[in-house]
Amino acid sequence: MTAGLPIALPAPPPLVGTRETVGAKAIRKAFARAAAEGRAALIPYVVAGYPDAETSYQIALAAIDAGADLLEIGLPYSDPLADGATLQRASSVALKAGATLDDSIKLLRRVAKARPGVPLAGAGASGIIVADLTPDEGGPFEAAAAAAGLAVVYLVAPTTAPARRARIGARSAGFLYCVSLVGVTGARTSLPPQVARLVRDVKRESSVPVAVGFGVSRPTHVRALAKAGADGVIVASALVDALGPDGRNVAALTKLVRSLREAGATLAA
Repeated sequence: MTAGLPIALPAPPPLVGTRETVGAKAIRKAFARAAAEGRAALIPYVVAGYPDAETSYQIALAAIDAGADLLEIGLPYSDPLADGATLQRASSVALKAGATLDDSIKLLRRVAKARPGVPLAGAGASGIIVADLTPDEGGPFEAAAAAAGLAVVYLVAPTTAPARRARIGARSAGFLYCVSLVGVTGARTSLPPQVARLVRDVKRESSVPVAVGFGVSRPTHVRALAKAGADGVIVASALVDALGPDGRNVAALTKLVRSLREAGATLAA
């Protein structure tokens, strides 16, 4: 070994973004269609395999037919990161019913085939959301996603500093997920009073559409977020709650999705 000689390190691989993937373009088109109609895009969340494989398929189609612009399908897992009690329970039920990753992918394929016009955000056909992934560590993941044609959607929170929000917004593809509050998912009676300012700030710093989630559960929430400038709203726990204790009240979920879609249309007023 020779001391004092510089060691040549290989150059880091170029960053591979996902903004120009087929998935990212499909997601942007969905937001653009909603904006052209003067409303915030509606993104319902469905837990794959809840309460069972076939019913979750019917729930996904019902959410789309009731007015979803995009659909987020969550993969059930045993160690929740940001999910509150409602989504934890739904994931647990799905797992006990035999849900697997392969089953979730089958669900995605079935929904995409039955309703090809609606992008599936989350671990789906157009984009993927990993709650604890940051752009700092996201390069290799983005490369894999880009090879599969998927958009990587990043998240920002109320605690994210403005400069960092701008950096995250510059890397997020399809849309930027704005977490409305500090905490886990779950339906709330009201949203934080500062959420309107948060939405305006994030919108100013992002070059992709901004969708707001966590706690969004009522038409009044959708109305307020649309008026604050949100390009989209993500509703999860409230829809699982609407399905009832056995997860099978599809009619109630359909009614809620329709009311949420109508609330987003107040943007045109």
